[in-house]
Amino acid sequence: MSEDFDIEISKFENMDLKDNLLRGIFSYGFEKPSVIQQKAIKPLSMGKDIIAQAQSGTGKTGTFCIGSLQLIDEADSNTQIVIISPTRELARQTYTVCSNLNAYLDYEILLLIGGSNINEDKVQLKKGVQIVIGTPGRLLHMINDNYLNPNTIKLLVIDEADELLSIGFEEQIQNIMYKLSKETQIALFSATLPESCLNLTKLFMNNPLNILVKKEEITLEGIKQYYINVEKEDYKLDTICDLYETLTVTQAVIFCGSIRKVNWLHKQLSNREFTVSSIHGEMDDKLRTQVMNEFRTGSSRILISTDLLARGIDVQQISLVINYDMPRGLEGRDNYIHRIGRGGRFGRKGVAINFIINEDIKMLRAIEEFYSTQIDEMPMNIADILI
Repeated sequence: MSEDFDIEISKFENMDLKDNLLRGIFSYGFEKPSVIQQKAIKPLSMGKDIIAQAQSGTGKTGTFCIGSLQLIDEADSNTQIVIISPTRELARQTYTVCSNLNAYLDYEILLLIGGSNINEDKVQLKKGVQIVIGTPGRLLHMINDNYLNPNTIKLLVIDEADELLSIGFEEQIQNIMYKLSKETQIALFSATLPESCLNLTKLFMNNPLNILVKKEEITLEGIKQYYINVEKEDYKLDTICDLYETLTVTQAVIFCGSIRKVNWLHKQLSNREFTVSSIHGEMDDKLRTQVMNEFRTGSSRILISTDLLARGIDVQQISLVINYDMPRGLEGRDNYIHRIGRGGRFGRKGVAINFIINEDIKMLRAIEEFYSTQIDEMPMNIADILI
């Protein structure tokens, strides 16, 4: 590995980026690159394979969008960049960021996700699209139907790689990767990278640059973490109702452990005349989009969600995350980071409140130990902390 790839560049102006890309970066509101941006944009734009670990909220979407836009040959109308996300919501978020950064470049970008009109997608691809952002199923469909030519792809970005290289998506991702040219640059971005994920990368990647965050650095700076020992499941509802006035001072996401619980909590709070919205994977795409738009615009202030959507919710104003149910199982620690990463986006403050029953204490301690962090009992003046 060349030493050139090991440097950190502290200013966007020193990254040898296209002038109109720099204009897009500054007009989008980026001023100083985050740590992952300082380390990864330059090697990415120079064609280097990358395995980058950075938690949610650190600017990794900006990293691979900027690197991708820098790589585009504007004279070539073929698809040169493909960015894969595990959920439609996350793909939409990436599309929004990339489109904003592209404001002065005017490259053709297409969002390719299930639920959209497949015939319209085919028309767009035939016209020529330089960047495609999508979910695995629709991307593979378009490759298999010869609307998306894998031989023109210069860079494949896999976002949330731990999820996309796990059971459920792994086969689709491998099918896509097997169709690529051996020259295709590959970049993996994720908050967590289990060993099984890293083993898979050996099959496809060429001497990748590893940008790995130490586990003790993964805990989210700027996020205050608290717990409330509610003792029993039955006491959670009264606790959330007591907190409701506090919640309405800001936008909040409440995470539940199942779709059934999301629906139940929505009904219970609505029956008490509290205004909430909810979202989960069994909703149709149109309704999910509507709910997210209402939440992003602030017309809905409290969103109840499942883990499935923890990675796809990126709303600038969120400053409070409540774990109504603590994440559990082998993926509990990873899911905790993805959930509380909704608050305190890069450079901002946030608060996470965890409802704990007796069987959650072990997971709480495991999270504290693994991430070298501290989760304190919630103080009485939580409203003051949120303001």
